[in-house]
Amino acid sequence: MRIGILGYPGSGKTTLFNLISGAALPLGPSSKSDAHTAAVEIPDPRLDALQELLQPPKVTYSKMTIVDAGGFQEMKGRSGLAPALLNQLATMQGLVHVVRAFHNPNMPHIAGSVDPQRDIADMESDFLLHDVDIVEHRLQRLEEERGKGAGNPADIEREQLLLQRLLESLEDETPLRMLSLSADDERVLSGFGLMSQKPLLVVLSADEQSNAASLKEIPGVETLILQAELELDISTLAPEEAAIFSKEYAIEKPGRERFLQAARELLGLISFFTFNDKELRAWALQNGSSALDAAGVIHSDIARGFIRAEVIAWNDLVELGGMSAARKVGKLRVEGKNYQIMDGELITIRFNV
Repeated sequence: MRIGILGYPGSGKTTLFNLISGAALPLGPSSKSDAHTAAVEIPDPRLDALQELLQPPKVTYSKMTIVDAGGFQEMKGRSGLAPALLNQLATMQGLVHVVRAFHNPNMPHIAGSVDPQRDIADMESDFLLHDVDIVEHRLQRLEEERGKGAGNPADIEREQLLLQRLLESLEDETPLRMLSLSADDERVLSGFGLMSQKPLLVVLSADEQSNAASLKEIPGVETLILQAELELDISTLAPEEAAIFSKEYAIEKPGRERFLQAARELLGLISFFTFNDKELRAWALQNGSSALDAAGVIHSDIARGFIRAEVIAWNDLVELGGMSAARKVGKLRVEGKNYQIMDGELITIRFNV
């Protein structure tokens, strides 16, 4: 899963990327088209508890790919969505818009003032205009195909009806992520690169003077408030010093963990665990997926030879103290390939190939 971080120059998006990834990219406004990528381990206290119980020789956390998207360019006094940026974002499963809420007189805002609500609305407008252009061009192509007698008329009509529905939403300034689409609709649209359809998380890049409470709720969009620069500084300290400063600034949970949890939820992911004599491992899986889907995430051969899955909730296993006790009280269940995996389950796939 890939999640793209974007924001206007000077918004703090690279500061956030450095905080999450542990990178040390240079900070400051930039219009370069370079993107920076990092595969980031997702902290999971449930995996830590299982590690303490099972004592595996190796522990592997699930990962998420974070991309600090480049590609902004100066347009009419502010940044627009350049083609290079759009090409990058088209490959992402989710987007994070970093919005400046901090004040720094040495770094003027590109629009002349700090106004998070305006910046969010401007970015959303860019998304909508981009999507209108994509949908209108596709409708035009379909009409040409229909006039030439090319393609299946029924398929063309179904796609036209879907795109007309999308166009109505866009012209009403409603992002496509707010629409309820069927699995078939999603498949039709999967290659279109529609920006307003992608799940969106807004991160307010704040300081102690930021008035984040004044931000209006955005329908269908979660908002996370982070003092990324402060937390980046704290992350460089020794653990004892970091704990003191975190307490002083009332940081109960590190911003890195808060961000990764929010990103996981944004993408609709759950975690399941596997264990053998070599490794305890966490795997990311789309919420609502089956045991067969989970087997396929591990290895295609395991899915092909699937027989059954042995399943137990992580907390049941920890409370009972091990597999033997879990079997005795019936907490270790046998499930078929259509069983829906729940967040935090440890599963063992029995298969034959």
